[in-house]
Amino acid sequence: MTKSIRSLFLASLVVLALPAAAQGGAAATPAAGAPDAAQIQKLRERIRTDPKALVAKNMELTDAEAKAFWPAYDECHVKLDGAQRRVNRAILDYVNAMNSMTDANAKRIVNDLLAAEKDEAGARKACFDRVAKVLPGKKAARYLQIESKIRALAHFDAAVAIPLVD
Repeated sequence: MTKSIRSLFLASLVVLALPAAAQGGAAATPAAGAPDAAQIQKLRERIRTDPKALVAKNMELTDAEAKAFWPAYDECHVKLDGAQRRVNRAILDYVNAMNSMTDANAKRIVNDLLAAEKDEAGARKACFDRVAKVLPGKKAARYLQIESKIRALAHFDAAVAIPLVD
């Protein structure tokens, strides 16, 4: 793997390893057009520096809702982060074996990755169920949307950084 691809991949892992957060500003608005590269980069930086502030800004919680939500948020991220670590390990296995990939190793890595992604989906479901107990349905759905958007950005970054199997 070239040094620039490895650097981009490792930068992507930073986004993947972070607790999921929310999008803010123009990137969260589905209006007039897609966000430009500068907006996306700004979003990545905001996610790295203060993800909870992004969630807070986008959730528009009352004081009572916030008091109930933040413990649920923290609980969710224990589960989500554990699942994401498994995804990261599978991706790192691929990166480390890339130059000497065998058919058997490729199958093992893909199976590990798919199992980790299934666990991540289960963690997101459990997270939604937990948040839905303390917030109205629309706000719980909004929170899951925020999580999904940040995960989509992280998945995109990983896809760009990781070359196809030879």
